[in-house]
Amino acid sequence: MMNLEKILHNVKIEKAFNFRDLDVMGIALDSRKVQKGFIFVAQKGEETDGHKFIGKAIENGARAIVFEEDLDETVFDSDIIYIKVKKTTSALGTMASNFYNDPTKKLKLVGITGTNGKTTTVTLLFRLLQSMGIRCGLISTIENRINDTVIPTERTTPDVLTLHSLLAQMVEEKCEYAFMEVSSHAVVQQRIAGLSFAGAVFSNITLDHLDYHKTFSNYIKAKKKFFDDLPSKAFALSNIDDKNGKVMLQNTKAKKYYYSLSNASADFRAKVLDNSFEGLDIELNGKEIYSPLIGKFNAYNLLAIYSVAILLGLNKEEVLVNLSAMKSAPGRFDCYRLSTGAVAIVDYAHTPDALENVLKTINEINTRNKGKIFCVVGCGGDRDKSKRPIMASIGQKYANVLVITADNPRTEKIEDIIEDMKQGLKKDKPGKQHFCIPDRREAIKLACTLSQKNDIVLVAGKGHETYQEIENKKHHFDDKEEVLKY
Repeated sequence: MMNLEKILHNVKIEKAFNFRDLDVMGIALDSRKVQKGFIFVAQKGEETDGHKFIGKAIENGARAIVFEEDLDETVFDSDIIYIKVKKTTSALGTMASNFYNDPTKKLKLVGITGTNGKTTTVTLLFRLLQSMGIRCGLISTIENRINDTVIPTERTTPDVLTLHSLLAQMVEEKCEYAFMEVSSHAVVQQRIAGLSFAGAVFSNITLDHLDYHKTFSNYIKAKKKFFDDLPSKAFALSNIDDKNGKVMLQNTKAKKYYYSLSNASADFRAKVLDNSFEGLDIELNGKEIYSPLIGKFNAYNLLAIYSVAILLGLNKEEVLVNLSAMKSAPGRFDCYRLSTGAVAIVDYAHTPDALENVLKTINEINTRNKGKIFCVVGCGGDRDKSKRPIMASIGQKYANVLVITADNPRTEKIEDIIEDMKQGLKKDKPGKQHFCIPDRREAIKLACTLSQKNDIVLVAGKGHETYQEIENKKHHFDDKEEVLKY
């Protein structure tokens, strides 16, 4: 419970009606979650407009309404408090921070953004600090954690109220640090409003989410805004090997740092000494370590993790020792030995760049065994269609056998998605085969049963996910479970 005036501290109010002293029991964005004594914040979302549910919120017990659209003035005759602001999304960030006693002033929050590598980076940062006996929190695509307590998650970055609540719980549990994925959607929708970041990391940016951002330029701007808004006391760490690595930090007030596998001027550098299915032999700023993680893309992840740890002031030797024991996040290059003698890999790669990185890594390692490479991949429905032919083209380029299949078709017909993907295929490629099998279970079965000793089967796109989303319903489906049958 908190006084209304305290919750509204630093909120720019345009108009207020029936304003008076009030003890507030909670804040809600969803009218269905409103309880007696709550403030209801009417937000204009992508699909719904909260202003349409003000009446329902009042029925459920809301005593104050924060809004931005003009309302019929007759509603102000009631005893409900109405507060008009320019943008409810901005106001909500400040209100949430006030209501939860500004949790990011009491722990160090580090955000990681980029197209690929976010989940692995935040997960391993969390595990690294835990292994060093430091209490910390995690907010990721796979799960949210407060020390050893696991909290299920529904999306990469939670809504602003959930986020502040989680961070407040971390403070209560005496966490010193928190690591979170920051999606481009979250930046645009101001889900991170009201948070104070101690540091931010940019991993890379490639074609993704154009169904939402419309253009690649808008996508870049969304990521860049995260760094533009950082305070001067924070650090900003960027992958300088990405062509947009410097662009991201152009206007930031934070202290700039860069990491690289190829640029000698970077603050943090790594060199891959050996890369196999057993792991990486890697040099981090002159110190050699072995890691069970696989692939050049994981060398970047390890370097980013090491860099953040050093920027947070942790002991370098202790970081290196514990980092060498870190295993990857679930669904990220998970390896299994099939009964045929082949190796199967389950990976979340669902963007062109991620798929290419994984397949390049497989090809680099495969030069020793010279087996065939099978790639099972699909594209999500109701999402960016432009990447569909590109994904198929990459699969055909790097794999001997490409199996195009379903991957969360949502409300689209699987056959239509497959047809879009097929546009990226080239005809008459020597030594190449492709199959189109709409049933993902059958597609995995085909690849696994056709494989032989020394072959590699990549099942890409879903990784840790345990469902297939078809016609707005989630049906249990786990790539790992399917692979383990063989």
